[in-house]
Amino acid sequence: MPSGEITLQSLAGAVGALLPEDSIVVDESMTSGRGLMAATKAAPPHDWLGNTGGSIGIALPLAVGAAVACPNRKVLCLTADGSGMYTLQALWTMAREGLNVTTVVFANRDYAVLKREFSYLGVGNPGTRALDMFEIGRPDLDWVQLAKGMGVPGTRVSSLDAFGKALRAGLAGEGPTLIEVPL
Repeated sequence: MPSGEITLQSLAGAVGALLPEDSIVVDESMTSGRGLMAATKAAPPHDWLGNTGGSIGIALPLAVGAAVACPNRKVLCLTADGSGMYTLQALWTMAREGLNVTTVVFANRDYAVLKREFSYLGVGNPGTRALDMFEIGRPDLDWVQLAKGMGVPGTRVSSLDAFGKALRAGLAGEGPTLIEVPL
């Protein structure tokens, strides 16, 4: 288990170190989670469900589907705040059905994937108005309170040790939980 400050590499290492055998990882952490799959190559056997062709917001409902289909397996859902806002109501379904899903929200306060896609257009830098639409803020999202409002317990972590503790607890528990990781 890595220690120290939260970085994208250390988060990936923590997931790789704590992933339980026979778990299902649902990954839509397009910009924050690039190193996650590689970090799990030495983890116990597990399944990995990734983004299906650019559908923003698929992680939360895909995790619901995985947990319903395989109720005896742990589901780890990796998403970002922008993607999660598209399908937030899946948290309510997780709570209502008591689904065993641990959701990690990488809160970068950005629609980073949209910024990246805009850059591919080759039309220069976005203007102030366009940039404003790519950012999540005013007000900042509080994923712990959003989860609580949907019936899912949540925690916000500010250190890698706290992330490891919250991830262990989520993966060991029954029912849904959410971990917000501000980046």
